[in-house]
Amino acid sequence: MLADKGYDSDKFVRWLEERGGIVVIPSRITTKHPRKTDCHTYKERHLVENLFLKLKNNRRFATRYEKKALYFHAVVCLACILV
Repeated sequence: MLADKGYDSDKFVRWLEERGGIVVIPSRITTKHPRKTDCHTYKERHLVENLFLKLKNNRRFATRYEKKALYFHAVVCLACILV
């Protein structure tokens, strides 16, 4: 799970780890016991955010005209191809 410092809570991190998730969330400055963070992986987070930014610029994706999940999945696939 890649997330920013806003998701840094012991309860949330514990919940993810119990389910076998890999946590890449940097600790807040005020944390008493900071966790180690994989900085290289965290720096790649902006690539995912940029993908969602480009997808949301596609009007059909952003407003979700398709009500059925199958059709919306097709629109998502097409938008990813065009990006």
